Amino acid sequence: MSTPLTALAISCTLKPSPAESSSDLLGEQILEALREHGVTGELVRAVDHAISPGVEADMGAGDAWPQLREKVHAADILVFLTPTWMGQHSSVAQRVLERLDAELSETDDAGRPILFDKVAIAGIVGNEDGAHHIAAILFQSLNDIGYSVPAQGSVYWNGEAMHTVDYKDLDETPEKVAQATATAARNAAHLARLLADDGYPTE
Repeated sequence: MSTPLTALAISCTLKPSPAESSSDLLGEQILEALREHGVTGELVRAVDHAISPGVEADMGAGDAWPQLREKVHAADILVFLTPTWMGQHSSVAQRVLERLDAELSETDDAGRPILFDKVAIAGIVGNEDGAHHIAAILFQSLNDIGYSVPAQGSVYWNGEAMHTVDYKDLDETPEKVAQATATAARNAAHLARLLADDGYPTE
């Protein structure tokens, strides 16, 4: 555990602060689990920032993405969090994915995609089905731009369909969610540390 690591959790809830958010809660729990493996991190609520539509690294005046992008680049682990709406990831999550598209053209000094040695895990909440579908979309998108996904790298909670109980309303964390959180954090920290010490080859 000698190599220090950092994590950035991006919560794609539709609710601006200070409203309570199930996505934020799960994100904080994942960050806490990562801290047990020597990973420091912070959570950012994307909707609190003026992220302009587009697929460029900087969309000009008023665009808050460049500052968030710096945090993305600085973190060894990205924790991508989204609620489930109509079986899909949130519109905020889609906006973040679209802005990350710009990383496809960014390379390091060795000519590799700039995010090659970084790790991504996903957190998904909702009181309807869709978690597996959303994880597949997130992981394919994040892998395309260079992120590696650890074994069992998603954590999700699906409440009872068409009911109003959210993850944040639960009296305690379900055992299966806690187990998934611990596994995802442990594997993400392990993989990120391996890549930090010995990244992907250049040829």
